[in-house]
Amino acid sequence: MTAEILKKLKSFSNPRNVAGMARFGINPKNTLGISIPDLRKLARETGKNHKLAQGLWNSGIHEARILAGMVDDPELVTEKQMDKWAKDFDSWDVCDQVCMNLFDKTPFAFKKATEWTKSSGEFVKRAGFSMMACLAWHDKTSDDGKFIKLFYAIKRESTDERNFVRKAVNWALRQIGKRNKKLNKEAVKLAREIQKINSKTARWIAQDALKELQSAAVRNKLK
Repeated sequence: MTAEILKKLKSFSNPRNVAGMARFGINPKNTLGISIPDLRKLARETGKNHKLAQGLWNSGIHEARILAGMVDDPELVTEKQMDKWAKDFDSWDVCDQVCMNLFDKTPFAFKKATEWTKSSGEFVKRAGFSMMACLAWHDKTSDDGKFIKLFYAIKRESTDERNFVRKAVNWALRQIGKRNKKLNKEAVKLAREIQKINSKTARWIAQDALKELQSAAVRNKLK
């Protein structure tokens, strides 16, 4: 089945799209230029299949790896698999798509979010903060305390100047702060602490987060 799906993916290849994706910082290596809506459609047609997901991931093809995250079964995903895939991340979109479509639905999501932020690898570290953002967005049952515990890592890594890390740190802070009124207040407080750090990157993260978290749109939504 893996070969059949890979053949179908390659038939959708669009070199012009690859060039456009590269302009948005997406790694063009082994990339076919297939849109996310088309991948979602194929995932719905395919259904959940853990074995297929492994084959797609091992192909090394950019879109096949995004599709793998869409068709894998989170109940069958192990910590070992999560660590292996995270180490394979080589583009921000694969990282974020796998986190939001699969990893944040596993029982290990909060654990890995914290662990990965300690990594020296740019995309593994990004995955930690992407996971935080996705959990804040998708997780409807966890209490505020679980998210407040993530603040230590957000503050600690707010001086990392690497583009794909700093943007993910910012994303995590903003998403947690939009979860509810209490977390908004705590996130604003954290952003003000980060703003005082002697780092251009930290100040950018804080200022950008404060702009959204204190906006009328967010305040009205949280009322």
